[in-house]
Amino acid sequence: MRIDVLNGVNLDLLGRRDKDVYGHDSLQDLETKVYAWARELGLQVRCRQTNHEGEYVEFLHAALDNADALVVNPAAWTHYSWAIRDALEPFSGPVVEVHLSDVDAREDWRRSSVLEGLTTDRITGEGITGYQRALALLAERRDA
Repeated sequence: MRIDVLNGVNLDLLGRRDKDVYGHDSLQDLETKVYAWARELGLQVRCRQTNHEGEYVEFLHAALDNADALVVNPAAWTHYSWAIRDALEPFSGPVVEVHLSDVDAREDWRRSSVLEGLTTDRITGEGITGYQRALALLAERRDA
């Protein structure tokens, strides 16, 4: 199973940004762990990150032909980017939405997701282990 892990705006600042909310690991640490977890589960993973909404849309377009499943963390775009929702909509495989923090317990504007209805699962507030759980869920789907 080929999985694209797509991280959005400001996730390149992990380890430098509000460590009480986002943890101490850097994006490189996160990606290293994602690749290791994927190997353990027999999954092929490609990690991508951008701070540019249009590039994130391009990542989603590329996934249409190159991925069987997605793990997405559009970060702040989750709450308002209808362009990202529209780009995700044609994807026919499973999609797990992941957020490092518990967005449902934070500011009101973070509690809504424009991806609602397009994702098969949503994981929030588990830090980077949320990505591990997302990969495990996708491996379970593959093996079902």
